Amino acid sequence: MELSIQERLKDLRVERGLTLEQLAEETKLSKSALGSYEADEYKDISHYALIKLAKFYGVTADYLLGLTETKNHPNADLADLRLSDDMIELLKSGRVDNSLLCELAAHPDFPRLMADLEIYVNGVAVKQVQTANAIVDTMSATIMKQYNPGLTDPQLKQLVAAHIDDDSFCRYVIQQDINKIAFDLREAHKNDFFSVPEDNPLEDFLQTAEETAREDSDPEQAALAFICKRLKLNYKKLSEEEKKWLKKIAQKSDLLKNPNPQRGRK
Repeated sequence: MELSIQERLKDLRVERGLTLEQLAEETKLSKSALGSYEADEYKDISHYALIKLAKFYGVTADYLLGLTETKNHPNADLADLRLSDDMIELLKSGRVDNSLLCELAAHPDFPRLMADLEIYVNGVAVKQVQTANAIVDTMSATIMKQYNPGLTDPQLKQLVAAHIDDDSFCRYVIQQDINKIAFDLREAHKNDFFSVPEDNPLEDFLQTAEETAREDSDPEQAALAFICKRLKLNYKKLSEEEKKWLKKIAQKSDLLKNPNPQRGRK
């Protein structure tokens, strides 16, 4: 969610652990002016105060004004970021949530995920696992040659069980990395979303669809009931003229166009 100027100014001050009095002393701006900049009833901030606060907090004026989400690197060179053309096109396309992508990359465990992924892609881990498996196989062959134990021998079965599927192991490690990051991101945003209201329109729609599919049902009445429920209307209290117009509206419902769908048929 995009922050307002007031929220940005207050967040920066709170991050520094400063009171309005302390900020006024540090910036030589009046406490009343600083308070008004953070208030709900926003007072226009002067160019002087904007530049002063931007320099004090070490951010850009564009960030304070809400023109960018980047605090410290508004003019970063793409060459320095080593982004491919495909990556730049993806970020500009709007097909992904760039804010969430930034949070993903900024997560403290993301470097480990990238390291594990690089090891998997380059085949380094696979070679190491294959080497360990070769050692186990050699030990198994030696035991079989010297002692000729049965296939049900506990020690031999332990050696067989120690044989690792290299690809599955590497993907498991990567999956664990991703799971931890995904969980942390979800926890960080768990209060960002509203819960589904008890009065769920989808549930009402599905119930109405079920009713219209019954052989003894009246599709028209089911559609009218659905519309009245969504609009919080008492059908019995409507006048005949109002019922007539409501009926005309209900007749445009897709529920009436195909009240008895053929389920399970192709």
